[in-house]
Amino acid sequence: EVPLVESGGGLVQAGGSLRLSCAASGFTLDDYAIGWFRQAPGKEREGVSVINNSDGSTYYIDTVKGRFTAFTDNAKNPVYLQMNSLKPEDTGVYYCAARPSTWFPENGPIDVHIPQTEFSSWGQGTQVTVSS
Repeated sequence: EVPLVESGGGLVQAGGSLRLSCAASGFTLDDYAIGWFRQAPGKEREGVSVINNSDGSTYYIDTVKGRFTAFTDNAKNPVYLQMNSLKPEDTGVYYCAARPSTWFPENGPIDVHIPQTEFSSWGQGTQVTVSS
């Protein structure tokens, strides 16, 4: 397991931006896939995006495409999620998760579904609140 710590959450107005960070102290994440998940009150946790640190490939669910961007620098630690044009429905606790290998969507990039069971290490989450 990789100990992960999310940061960067907060309160923002609709249309604003936040940048989340997912840090793993003392670990090299070069070959890892880092997923971002969120859970709104009363809702199931849903996968939002995945970045494969090995090649930089990314995947996003339809509701965040064009607004969210997962990226990292040359050290590949931390991993970031840039969230732009935020909407109230983006509100929730955001988690990063890791798996020690590349991740691919089972049904291709058009209809992306990111099962949380395919990631083995999890952070504690950071709250994102988007006001109307």
